[in-house]
Amino acid sequence: MKRLVDILIALIALIILSPIFVIVAYKVRKNLGSPIFFYQERPGKNAKLFKMIKFRSMKDAVDRDGNPLPDEMRITPFGQKLRSTSLDEMPQLINVLKGDMSIVGPRPMLKEFLELYSPEQARRLEVRPGMTGLAQISGRNELDYEERFKCDVWYVDNHNIFVDFKIMLKTVKVMLKREGINAPGHVGPSLFEGNEPKENDDEVKSS
Repeated sequence: MKRLVDILIALIALIILSPIFVIVAYKVRKNLGSPIFFYQERPGKNAKLFKMIKFRSMKDAVDRDGNPLPDEMRITPFGQKLRSTSLDEMPQLINVLKGDMSIVGPRPMLKEFLELYSPEQARRLEVRPGMTGLAQISGRNELDYEERFKCDVWYVDNHNIFVDFKIMLKTVKVMLKREGINAPGHVGPSLFEGNEPKENDDEVKSS
């Protein structure tokens, strides 16, 4: 049932939003040049890698050694506006049709995070990643990673079609208010650097 709903919603959304899709593609080409799309490998269900698609929102600016400049130096006013409206996420409807993603589920994160998850946090990979999810309507990038992962695992254990539709409706509200786009002090999300050791872990190591 969930997969069928995903396909129907993605198809209808692509048809309805096709004029906006074309306009955004034109604007990206005009402001940032080619390519229009940004592809990045992300872990999907069971950690299987897939290429997530987004509209580009950053310039391809590099330093003298050819390394990409920090995000805050590559983002443009146009790109920031694109992100604030979540229009850069529209191409992920194609990922949904392909079966890489779902409309609702834990957001796909960087593959570099895989080795940093605790066993409990890794359970977020038991379902297809989503274009939106419980964490996105609960604070988005303003949440710290521990809170985000708790939301993701709760979704894995409790998701059903009614929970999905509730999250979809709240997502519209969050998008209109443009809430939680950036983590404090960052352009977009911060980077997950692993879990801090608990006090009892420190005691074991020192004993």
